[in-house]
Amino acid sequence: MIRRLILLLLLAAPLLGVGGYMAGWWKPPPEWDPMAPLDIRAEPNIVTRLKIHRLNNQPSLCQAVFEASGMTADRLPDRPSAEACPLSNVLRLKGETVSFSPNRPMVTCPLAVAFLMFERHSLQPAAQAHFGQRVERVRHLGSYACRNVYGRENARRSQHATANALDVQGFTLANGRDIALPRDWGSGENGAFLADVRDGACRWFSAVLGPDYNAAHRDHFHLDRGWWRRCS
Repeated sequence: MIRRLILLLLLAAPLLGVGGYMAGWWKPPPEWDPMAPLDIRAEPNIVTRLKIHRLNNQPSLCQAVFEASGMTADRLPDRPSAEACPLSNVLRLKGETVSFSPNRPMVTCPLAVAFLMFERHSLQPAAQAHFGQRVERVRHLGSYACRNVYGRENARRSQHATANALDVQGFTLANGRDIALPRDWGSGENGAFLADVRDGACRWFSAVLGPDYNAAHRDHFHLDRGWWRRCS
């Protein structure tokens, strides 16, 4: 009898929790609440990906994420485009600790949040693990370009056409060590670091394309938050 009662309680607990959450009289901690704004500083868990995904459909959540994370967002005005490459929900990307070269790229809010998660939870831990140093600068090849995929006339629009992609070419550590694609890919400690960076990026971005994908990406990592998923 006691065992049966315990079993019933164990089975009922999740239902009671869901019911309480829906009724509004119980809420989990913010980092476990799928409806609470994402805090970039919090340790990732099973609801983190859902929180990031919500940004794709709810632009108003962008500011809430930055406020919850104690950060500021340098928002840029929406811009219609006669070339069918409108800009919406974009900002000037600012790293948590890294700077960007040659400039701070213009990206969508979901991409900015994904990058900040990548920087804190994947990029910097990889740099510390391999070199005992943090990444100080990220070199990129650009974000916004009103064009089709690979510049082909009859192809679909690139994620770059809406600033929803960023091409990263290399990194500079705090001690001045330079790590670059394609020079260091597959070579020594620098290459091992780049492989970990690629794998870590796949946690936060929808598509991560690099030298292993095709020749067009031999010299950079393409990172985007589009609907198509690929890690290569």
